[in-house]
Amino acid sequence: MAPRPFWTGYLKLSLVTCAVSMTPATTQAERIRFHMMNRKTGHRVVVQYVDAATGKPVDDDALVRAYPRGGDRYVLLEDDELDAVALDSTHTIEIERFVDADEIGWIWYDTPHYLMPDDAVGAEAFAVIRDAMRHTGTVGIARLVLYRREHAVLLEPRGKGIVVWTLRYGEEVRPPAECLPAEKASRPEPEALTQLGKVIGERLRSWNPEMIQDPVQARLQGIIAAKKRGRPRKPARAEPVAEDRVVNIMDALRASLKSAPKG
Repeated sequence: MAPRPFWTGYLKLSLVTCAVSMTPATTQAERIRFHMMNRKTGHRVVVQYVDAATGKPVDDDALVRAYPRGGDRYVLLEDDELDAVALDSTHTIEIERFVDADEIGWIWYDTPHYLMPDDAVGAEAFAVIRDAMRHTGTVGIARLVLYRREHAVLLEPRGKGIVVWTLRYGEEVRPPAECLPAEKASRPEPEALTQLGKVIGERLRSWNPEMIQDPVQARLQGIIAAKKRGRPRKPARAEPVAEDRVVNIMDALRASLKSAPKG
């Protein structure tokens, strides 16, 4: 069954507007989730806000967001004040500008969502915007309120729809110079590149999502299934493997080729 849209609104470019709906492109619905329990009583425990000074529980209607201004002083912000900050982008994705599709690096991409026309009337306008970006090799830049926060978003034509990526802000991205080595790396020998290319060729396969299955999920499912049957199974711990230190890169590459499975 197709997931229900979590956002509905309008896509706007100049005077062209159409109704659209959006669904997250990824899901964690199949991941195993746990509840915290009181071992002594077998009851679930709940998380509750308490006053830091009095230790007493705080009712939901007494909670308010606050911005620290120094010391013990805070600026209180009500929900309607926060909602009004970016009112125009709450229900409308207005494309403000376009950039070449290959100009934005992968590090700026955050969370993907699928955008589709929400009714037959707006399908043609949606298709025009989508195919115009595809024809010109561009992506659209807009702003949108998601998860109670305004995001810069990128619109990328994909198949019959559009993928809306939330983008990271500039202060969220570290410059490579802060994390990568400053000195120049030594240039590898051509023979080493040739040998490693052969190793890569031996391991080259067509992409398949099965390549990135989560082994921890499978082990947890096995443990849970055993407990349901009343036969608790102690999880087996993998023994650490001692690796020999690589002394000569060419010897290691030749050994890799000899041990690689054929075909």
